[in-house]
Amino acid sequence: MTRQVGWKEWVTLPNLGIKRLKCKVDTGAKNSALHAFELSSFEKNGQLWVQFSIHTDDHDLSKIKQCRARVEDTRDVTDSSGNVSTRYFIETTVEIGEHKVLVPVSLTSRDTMAYKMLLGRTALRKAKLLVNPAKSFLQGGKS
Repeated sequence: MTRQVGWKEWVTLPNLGIKRLKCKVDTGAKNSALHAFELSSFEKNGQLWVQFSIHTDDHDLSKIKQCRARVEDTRDVTDSSGNVSTRYFIETTVEIGEHKVLVPVSLTSRDTMAYKMLLGRTALRKAKLLVNPAKSFLQGGKS
């Protein structure tokens, strides 16, 4: 069964301890991306991990969550301006309303972007979600 989402939605990232984050649903992006800063990598039990910080409130940049996650992959990604950069990819659960999906997410600086997270086509397809570009927050408002 396929359900609709708006072009922007509130999401939860429970694996990262993020209770709500405003997200742009972007069918032009293959991959999902999450704003990360103070990014550093380390080894744990023979595997590569990253530690990073996330702004959890668009209007109050003093609200910061520090996160850790295992690196699933490192890939070259071309952004919307055509610039290529190497990014860490983690895998995390994304909750949109009642929908939960485990997706790969690239970590990158999105300081200049209006939304700290993009939900790309791969995640939309995996969650069986269709985008209604005329609507916002179809899966619920900020609670």
